[in-house]
Amino acid sequence: MKHLIGLQAYDIRIKEKLAQKEKGPAAMQKRKDDLAAAEALLQEKIDELDSHNSLSRETENEIQDLDERLKKAEAKLSGIKSNKEYKAALKEIENIKREKEALEITVIEMMEQKDELVSACDDNRKKTEEMKKQFDQELKQIMRDMKILDKDLKALEKERERCCKGTDTSLLKKYDMLRGHKNGIAITSVIKGVCQTCHMAIPPQKFNELIRGDKLMNCPNCARIMYWGEDERYQDHEDVT
Repeated sequence: MKHLIGLQAYDIRIKEKLAQKEKGPAAMQKRKDDLAAAEALLQEKIDELDSHNSLSRETENEIQDLDERLKKAEAKLSGIKSNKEYKAALKEIENIKREKEALEITVIEMMEQKDELVSACDDNRKKTEEMKKQFDQELKQIMRDMKILDKDLKALEKERERCCKGTDTSLLKKYDMLRGHKNGIAITSVIKGVCQTCHMAIPPQKFNELIRGDKLMNCPNCARIMYWGEDERYQDHEDVT
């Protein structure tokens, strides 16, 4: 029974270590996803700024074209003979000036928008850089933790193997079968007549038999192998450090 209690203590620790180890890749993936999202947002802002700059250049080119058209239209005024042509030329000049004024207002608005986009890019760039630094640090820590867990697991597996060698083969098979069907807990202590795993009371007669300790017994409620938890012989074997 001592071997089985010790074996279960090792199995519980191994299960805990494996659960911790499984969290490592998930944590790493979460950090990668968060960083990728931040980088995608930054690229989105950069693309938006590039598009805005391209549109600004196009608008400024349109204004330059209007300036050229305005110069040509004003130059033609001195050569116009008829009053009708002169009025038509003045109307063309007025239309060009109106169009140019509207574009210049657009340029001013776009300059303000550009300032906002540049600020957004800077903020997202700083945030992404900070996240990358944090990601690198956390990744290194996760890798260190994984190495420690691997080392602990190897030590526990080695001790478990040693414990198995001292356990009767048929008893070990029964233990493994119960462990597989009972959520990893095949052995249970009974204290003051109560199973400490299923928390059901053990019939007095069976509890007395358990105290005598002259045979292997199973909990009548959860079917796990049970032992008297108040027996000092088993105290040192319940915990594995």
